[in-house]
Amino acid sequence: MSFCDEIREAAAAVAARARSVRIDADSLAMFADVFEYEKPTAPDYDLAHHHRASEGSTLAFIVTLDTINFGSGYWPVLRKRPGLSGYMTVATSLKERFDSSGPWSASELVGIEAREVAECLGQDASHPEIGELVGRFARALRDLGGWLTTRFGGRFEGLVEESAGSAERMATLLSEMPFYHDVHRYGGLLVPLFKRAQIVPADLALAFAGEGPGRFSDLDRLTIFADNLVPHVLRRRGVLRYSSALAETIERGELLLVGSGEEVEIRAVALHAVELLVADLRARGLTTSAREIDQILWVQGQDPAVKRHPRHRCRSVYY
Repeated sequence: MSFCDEIREAAAAVAARARSVRIDADSLAMFADVFEYEKPTAPDYDLAHHHRASEGSTLAFIVTLDTINFGSGYWPVLRKRPGLSGYMTVATSLKERFDSSGPWSASELVGIEAREVAECLGQDASHPEIGELVGRFARALRDLGGWLTTRFGGRFEGLVEESAGSAERMATLLSEMPFYHDVHRYGGLLVPLFKRAQIVPADLALAFAGEGPGRFSDLDRLTIFADNLVPHVLRRRGVLRYSSALAETIERGELLLVGSGEEVEIRAVALHAVELLVADLRARGLTTSAREIDQILWVQGQDPAVKRHPRHRCRSVYY
């Protein structure tokens, strides 16, 4: 079974057994109607908050950013830039570093420390929770530098070459790194979700408009990038229903444990819901994919009317 099919199969199995999260079939059908008749547009590459320069520099930026594209459970304590979310704060800070100094080389990444990461991102590493986050960012970047060195002689381009135009192959390669290896146990099931491993080729396709390092023949094989925002949007749209106990935990702002039953259910059932949505839309003759729907839902998640409601928080290295 292929990398992405294993994700789909596991998510469907979780959805069938889930006790705290379920799919509302009627709301899902109504949501499909919205996509059919008022299909929202997918986003363009956001140059205000993301670096673009030479091909090599842009490639390094996307891979580096997605290597630290986690920490949503820390966003409430992150020092955010005015008007920006936690993710946009990190992305913009990294963009400015790349704009002024270019990418870190693999050898520089291998030796990077939390202090340097905190300085780059404008954060106070002496704050206990932020210190933990930038420490995790630094480890993720060191892992990336070591992996690039061992695998591809320190070349970011080696990842693209080895992937040979396959998004699924690229995600499989990236999943070799510990903080990309997004796999959990749910009862007797092994549940792979691989949010960040899959988002790298999707982001490269966006950054390069489907050309060069962003050219893949199988982008539609990818699933959604299961985090805490896309499930939240699906919940606000009525597609996902949470048990009263889980809903109350989220309303109180309590952290969910990484790999807990509720946390795995939220991510896996959201993923399965979008697979059902894709199947419905394709049956109506529409051309779409889970990746495209994920991008649309992520943009909808920036709406203040959606963001004002609490969503689940988890201090995970996977999202």
